[in-house]
Amino acid sequence: MERPRLTTATVIAEAAKLADEAGFDALSLSSVARRLGVKAPSLYSHVRDLEAVQDGITSLALAELAARVSADVAGRSGRAALWAYADALRAYSRDSPGRWEALQRRAGTPAVDSAAAESFVAVTDAVLRAYRLSLVDRVHATRLLGSMINGFVALERIGSFDHREPEPEASWAIALDALDALFTTWPAVPVDDDLTEGTPPHDTSH
Repeated sequence: MERPRLTTATVIAEAAKLADEAGFDALSLSSVARRLGVKAPSLYSHVRDLEAVQDGITSLALAELAARVSADVAGRSGRAALWAYADALRAYSRDSPGRWEALQRRAGTPAVDSAAAESFVAVTDAVLRAYRLSLVDRVHATRLLGSMINGFVALERIGSFDHREPEPEASWAIALDALDALFTTWPAVPVDDDLTEGTPPHDTSH
């Protein structure tokens, strides 16, 4: 089998596959190098260190999520868009577990300031714009939505919902409908503060 040409993109892509297979915490420069069929020092021409690889996977995951959410949300708004958004993230956590883990860390500046992060923030903001929240309240709503999704997925992944009825799907539906109701009835802000235009600063909560 022909070895792929070594570039920053191929290093990150192979590291992401390895993270999905073995777990994000199992990543090391040595393990990535072995997967690529090279010695670890060969990687330093393309990535600075392990943190750079981790940030690269975080950026890749954000780009993939932004694309998936954009496709799933297209043509929808309000409750339908909120459900499509949340379902897309939950499905991604199952399809790409290592990449999802890469999003559960304090990302470095390269990932936070990446075009991928900007795209993900923009698509998240677009989902929440339909609720006519102010700019500041969309930040609060983004954090609340991200906390619900991340917390639910984390508990589901460790089997916390396996021991009693009803099925997790019922709880997932209740949680999303509760968020939809909350965002729909969010307290109005004074006119002077009702900033509904613009995109919030990078907040990659998801």
